[in-house]
Amino acid sequence: MPSYPFETVDVFTNRRFGGNQLAVFTDARGLSDAEMQALAAEMNYSETTFVLPPSDPANTARVRIFHRTAEMPFAGHPNVGTACVLAGHGRDRDGILLFEEMAGLVEVRIAHDAAGLVTGATIAAPQALSLGIQLPADAIAACAGLSSAEDVLTGRHQPQQASVGVKFVLAEVTPEALTRALPDIAAYRRLEQANPALERRLSIFFYAWDGDSVRARMFAPLAGTWEDPATGSASATLAALTLSLSDKDSVAFDIAQGVEMGRPSLLHVAARRIDGEIRATVGGGCVPVLRGEATV
Repeated sequence: MPSYPFETVDVFTNRRFGGNQLAVFTDARGLSDAEMQALAAEMNYSETTFVLPPSDPANTARVRIFHRTAEMPFAGHPNVGTACVLAGHGRDRDGILLFEEMAGLVEVRIAHDAAGLVTGATIAAPQALSLGIQLPADAIAACAGLSSAEDVLTGRHQPQQASVGVKFVLAEVTPEALTRALPDIAAYRRLEQANPALERRLSIFFYAWDGDSVRARMFAPLAGTWEDPATGSASATLAALTLSLSDKDSVAFDIAQGVEMGRPSLLHVAARRIDGEIRATVGGGCVPVLRGEATV
């Protein structure tokens, strides 16, 4: 029976048992799609990655990302964590890794400490900002178990579907509402069924400004993630959306997430205008936790 090595890391944190957990299968050759999905469900993390040889030898690897129930075209913390694991194996080139993914090519820059050890990474989202449908504030409030549509702030923007590689609904809420939010799966189902344009993907990133930084929570119960400790792709999307609402050339700020879960995370995001498009990055720390192997 073949065995497949894996490593786990905590991403967007500088200490174990914080941030977002990730399992990385460092050599997934021989695994079928169904086996990858089954392993991701068994690991029961927000996402699990599977590393394969690249189609183009100029790139580092082909990386497939699965959450508990489906494959993802792109995601933030899986790229940061996978890059840190592979860089620890010496697979970066001058601190750079290039990952082939469904959403496009993802460039990752590795961070090291004074001793040369890998401490984290910053990824460039594979796509420019694109916007989808807007959703009603009262329905978004219901998804978070909030009693009033006034808990959802619409002064900057309506709840907005947006993407830099994977689609999220971004909704600004009051700081107090963010703290007491609790996903209502029935409300999620109603909203998804009422909006076919969502294409059966309803992951909502709730956020509140705290001075010049952001606090956030992300709920995707229909996909099996009741709450996510750190959502890099949504955070990068928020940076891009924030820039789009201004006349600035660039923005950069920090996002704290996972606090209510007891897994505090810190994400550094930035966005800038390039040739008429808005491009975003997200980065943070990464800490190794476990090593093992799975037999399939």
